Amino acid sequence: MKTIRILISAGVIAWFVSPAEAETPLERGTYLMNGPAACANCHSPINADGTPVPGKELSGRLVDDNEAFTAYGSNLTPDEETGIGAWTDEQIITAIREGKRPDGTIIGPPMPIGLYRGISDADARAIVAYLRALPPVKNAVPKSTYRISLPPSYGPPVGEVASPEPGATAEYGAYLAGPVAHCMECHTPMGPQGPDFANRLGAGGFEFHGPWGVSVTSNLTPHEDGIAGYSDEDLVAMITTGTRPDGTRMLPPMGYGYYANIKQDDLKAIIAYLRTLPAQPDPQ
Repeated sequence: MKTIRILISAGVIAWFVSPAEAETPLERGTYLMNGPAACANCHSPINADGTPVPGKELSGRLVDDNEAFTAYGSNLTPDEETGIGAWTDEQIITAIREGKRPDGTIIGPPMPIGLYRGISDADARAIVAYLRALPPVKNAVPKSTYRISLPPSYGPPVGEVASPEPGATAEYGAYLAGPVAHCMECHTPMGPQGPDFANRLGAGGFEFHGPWGVSVTSNLTPHEDGIAGYSDEDLVAMITTGTRPDGTRMLPPMGYGYYANIKQDDLKAIIAYLRTLPAQPDPQ
């Protein structure tokens, strides 16, 4: 229930609702999906130049084909036959945070389920509100195939996850760069059982193969190999435009077009968090 406050000043009584409280789940979900979460970066069909295909938002596509797997981003539109229109809200949230479909099958990589387990209850519901509001798109997407073993689960059922306090803080930046935007999933070298968060968090070195060639994720730690030499303004420009300070362009699959919509305080929070990471050299 929204809190209504009364302001009495100079004999004038004003009724207002604070901006954070006024934000509806759909508004929050729209911001997350078109900003830091950028789910369409993997789930929307793209043209050869990497731009989204108009009218096909979140209807699924081939994401990666490598030695370990051929992965397709599923159709997330509310089409009942080829999308998630027949799923309940709780089933959608379980798929996002626990990696389990309604039929009990496990969702494999590159979905960063380990990080998504930390998405707050409120943000999970906001994402569902956004998905429900999409126009249904009938697009049958092939099932992903894995040449590696998938875990039986990603852990016990996710219980209640409280919403962190928003603000331009490293603590909130950890939430945005981790569970929401999953930056650390792509920017951490692989270990024997996935990204080596324990020892090489944010050190980069992950390869992506696509129409653009091969891109290698950058070192995001405050090491001389990483972001130590960049100002906060440099980093904001790189995240939101894909342009380095020397004017050179960065490659996909970074979702620059989505990250351009991230609020300034949220960008500050992410950068503040990155500055706190243990400094790591580039992977050898």
